[in-house]
Amino acid sequence: MILVNTDYIPGKSFEMIGLVRGTMIQSVHVGKDIMNSFRTLVGGELTSYTEMMNEARATATKRMADDAAAMGADAVINIRYASSQVMQGAAEIMAYGTAVKFV
Repeated sequence: MILVNTDYIPGKSFEMIGLVRGTMIQSVHVGKDIMNSFRTLVGGELTSYTEMMNEARATATKRMADDAAAMGADAVINIRYASSQVMQGAAEIMAYGTAVKFV
């Protein structure tokens, strides 16, 4: 499965199949959430949140690719990501794009 954030793939002709998406809502352990609160007092990277978001993006991307594969797609073009806070320490990540089949 080819995944790109452009609206074309060099050297490939394709037909659009439809919109595909994958979502993930992820949170950190309450202990890590408390530690991150203390970290904001002194500054620095909130590594557990970074790890949480990386994992959520990877899962959302895989779910989007699985959705495209189920539709018989060869690639997903014009991929975008959106995020929103669901509650303190929990975020939703959505990956979405256009599933295409090569001709």
